[in-house]
Amino acid sequence: MSDQSFEKALAELENIVEKMEKGGLALNESLALFEKGVKLARFLREELGKAEKKINILLEDEKGEMKEEPFELEEGGELSEKQETPDSDDDNSLPF
Repeated sequence: MSDQSFEKALAELENIVEKMEKGGLALNESLALFEKGVKLARFLREELGKAEKKINILLEDEKGEMKEEPFELEEGGELSEKQETPDSDDDNSLPF
């Protein structure tokens, strides 16, 4: 799966979820789709982890400490820096 892009893997996982939600599949087919979905979810989680590490490296200051720079989407879908945001205790873990 190393030659697969994040976007293609995500689209494939979405298709699997759609098929399974529709139902009407044989048990063997459901199990095969579930197994493939788990593999895709793991691949996607690994890719997100790699991206997060790259971002953390880019955000390190001269002393090697992380400096927090929160961003939010503007109305055009573009990123902009938030001026003042309270710290959030949200759990940003993935559901898979």
